[in-house]
Amino acid sequence: MQAMMDALVKTEAKKGLVLQRMPVPEPGMGEVRIKIHKTAICGTDVHIYNWDPWSQEHIHPPMIVGHEYVGEIEKLGEGVTAYHVGQIVSGEGHIVCGHCRNCRAGNGQWCKFTKGVGVDRSGAFAEYIVIPAHNVIPIPEGIDEDVVSFFDAFGNATHTALMFDMIGEDVLITGAGPIGMMATAICKKNGARSVVVTDINDYRLELCKKMGATQTVNVSRDKVEDIFAERRIVEGFDVGLEMSGSGSALNTMIENMRNGGKIALLGIQQPGTQINWNHVIWKGLTLQGIYGRKMFETWYKMITMVEGAWILRPSSRTDFTIRTLTRALRL
Repeated sequence: MQAMMDALVKTEAKKGLVLQRMPVPEPGMGEVRIKIHKTAICGTDVHIYNWDPWSQEHIHPPMIVGHEYVGEIEKLGEGVTAYHVGQIVSGEGHIVCGHCRNCRAGNGQWCKFTKGVGVDRSGAFAEYIVIPAHNVIPIPEGIDEDVVSFFDAFGNATHTALMFDMIGEDVLITGAGPIGMMATAICKKNGARSVVVTDINDYRLELCKKMGATQTVNVSRDKVEDIFAERRIVEGFDVGLEMSGSGSALNTMIENMRNGGKIALLGIQQPGTQINWNHVIWKGLTLQGIYGRKMFETWYKMITMVEGAWILRPSSRTDFTIRTLTRALRL
């Protein structure tokens, strides 16, 4: 009789998830089975739960969902020699083809044939998950598993924040959600002169200040350009990170960029979003879409930053950062 496990499943094409018994997956050649220790909830999981238009287009029930997790290798498939049973790991959630132009050029994050864990194939909201050994991310000893469980989201923030040079730059982040908060800390750590964060939620903006924001702006009552003199911003922001998915936020960012400014777009825009393309053209702006993480350079970058926090900072500061991010992820 096949072993069974508990899993959260999108059973039907409607709102909700169901906890039910599912077969424990067996690793095939070149795969590993991971026993899940902890998971985190991504915005994608919320989309799937709510069965919004994006989910209706991409999700094909029934399917186990979830893609942010940490666990230990419980079983090795045939041919896997680089890892060992009991090793603490996470996993890159994009299973790529390995043969297309982007994959062969080292740009797997742009693979047209990507299969997403918890989106196109069984996910991590279960007792076990099977992924290719190629996608396994070994976790150095001593990093708190609460933090590792949301490394996937931390990777989104890292990829976005490190897309453009930060040293000495004035940075505008639109959207003070968890990823915007993490990006705030990353920008400051990597040399930004100032990091300004906008949102309409004062509580989240206060958390961004604790994560290192130079200044925050609640755009429901204040204007971004009103802080230019105080922050000694002459022409506009050098780098923009759009994290909100709000069309109005994106337009505010475009209007407040300097000529030649660079914008990294992570927030998923709603259908029908319009921007002033003439501003993009006349200002010579660069707009860069961000999807997931760089495979696998982003993982190395974020693990190094977290290790630095554990090794170099006082424990009270590290504990504070963990508490702040944990509160943000619960919102």
